Amino acid sequence: MTAGKDGNLTAPPYLQAMRFLPALFLAGPAWAAHSGVARPRTSPELSDIALFVMAAIGVWLVRRALRARFAKRGGRQPKGADSVKD
Repeated sequence: MTAGKDGNLTAPPYLQAMRFLPALFLAGPAWAAHSGVARPRTSPELSDIALFVMAAIGVWLVRRALRARFAKRGGRQPKGADSVKD
Protein backbone atom coordinates (compact mmCIF):
# COMPACT_ATOMS: atom_id res chain seq x y z
CA MET A 1 0.00 0.00 0.00
CA THR A 2 1.24 3.44 -0.84
CA ALA A 3 0.07 6.87 0.14
CA GLY A 4 -1.67 8.82 -2.62
CA LYS A 5 -1.49 12.58 -3.24
CA ASP A 6 -4.20 13.23 -0.68
CA GLY A 7 -2.52 11.07 1.99
CA ASN A 8 -4.97 8.15 1.73
CA LEU A 9 -3.63 4.63 1.25
CA THR A 10 -4.08 3.26 -2.26
CA ALA A 11 -3.38 -0.18 -3.65
CA PRO A 12 -0.82 -0.65 -6.41
CA PRO A 13 -2.30 -0.79 -9.93
CA TYR A 14 -1.75 -4.55 -10.27
CA LEU A 15 -3.80 -5.20 -7.13
CA GLN A 16 -6.58 -2.98 -8.39
CA ALA A 17 -6.70 -4.98 -11.62
CA MET A 18 -6.72 -8.27 -9.72
CA ARG A 19 -10.06 -7.54 -8.10
CA PHE A 20 -11.73 -8.46 -11.42
CA LEU A 21 -9.86 -11.77 -11.67
CA PRO A 22 -12.50 -13.88 -9.84
CA ALA A 23 -15.17 -12.57 -12.20
CA LEU A 24 -13.10 -13.70 -15.19
CA PHE A 25 -12.67 -17.17 -13.69
CA LEU A 26 -16.41 -17.46 -13.16
CA ALA A 27 -17.41 -16.13 -16.57
CA GLY A 28 -14.68 -17.85 -18.60
CA PRO A 29 -16.25 -21.33 -18.80
CA ALA A 30 -19.55 -19.82 -19.92
CA TRP A 31 -17.85 -18.26 -22.92
CA ALA A 32 -15.93 -21.40 -23.86
CA ALA A 33 -18.59 -24.04 -23.14
CA HIS A 34 -20.15 -24.30 -26.59
CA SER A 35 -21.26 -22.32 -29.58
CA GLY A 36 -24.95 -22.58 -28.73
CA VAL A 37 -25.72 -25.02 -31.55
CA ALA A 38 -26.65 -28.51 -30.40
CA ARG A 39 -25.36 -31.35 -32.51
CA PRO A 40 -26.37 -35.01 -32.34
CA ARG A 41 -24.20 -37.33 -30.29
CA THR A 42 -22.66 -40.04 -32.41
CA SER A 43 -20.27 -41.53 -29.87
CA PRO A 44 -19.03 -40.99 -26.32
CA GLU A 45 -16.96 -37.86 -25.87
CA LEU A 46 -13.36 -38.05 -24.71
CA SER A 47 -14.39 -36.61 -21.34
CA ASP A 48 -16.88 -39.48 -20.86
CA ILE A 49 -14.16 -42.04 -21.48
CA ALA A 50 -11.72 -40.22 -19.18
CA LEU A 51 -14.33 -40.11 -16.41
CA PHE A 52 -14.94 -43.85 -16.73
CA VAL A 53 -11.21 -44.60 -16.63
CA MET A 54 -10.71 -42.42 -13.53
CA ALA A 55 -13.64 -44.13 -11.78
CA ALA A 56 -12.22 -47.57 -12.62
CA ILE A 57 -8.80 -46.56 -11.26
CA GLY A 58 -10.47 -45.26 -8.09
CA VAL A 59 -12.32 -48.54 -7.54
CA TRP A 60 -9.11 -50.49 -8.15
CA LEU A 61 -7.17 -48.35 -5.64
CA VAL A 62 -9.84 -48.73 -2.95
CA ARG A 63 -10.04 -52.49 -3.42
CA ARG A 64 -6.26 -52.76 -3.24
CA ALA A 65 -6.17 -50.69 -0.04
CA LEU A 66 -8.91 -52.79 1.55
CA ARG A 67 -7.15 -56.02 0.62
CA ALA A 68 -3.92 -54.72 2.17
CA ARG A 69 -5.79 -53.61 5.28
CA PHE A 70 -7.41 -57.00 5.80
CA ALA A 71 -4.15 -58.83 5.03
CA LYS A 72 -2.44 -56.78 7.73
CA ARG A 73 -5.11 -57.87 10.23
CA GLY A 74 -4.31 -61.53 9.55
CA GLY A 75 -7.09 -62.17 7.10
CA ARG A 76 -9.77 -62.25 9.80
CA GLN A 77 -13.33 -61.52 8.80
CA PRO A 78 -15.17 -58.79 10.71
CA LYS A 79 -17.12 -60.06 13.70
CA GLY A 80 -20.45 -61.52 12.63
CA ALA A 81 -19.57 -61.77 8.93
CA ASP A 82 -19.61 -65.59 8.87
CA SER A 83 -22.84 -65.88 10.86
CA VAL A 84 -25.01 -64.40 8.09
CA LYS A 85 -27.47 -67.01 6.85
CA ASP A 86 -29.03 -67.09 3.38
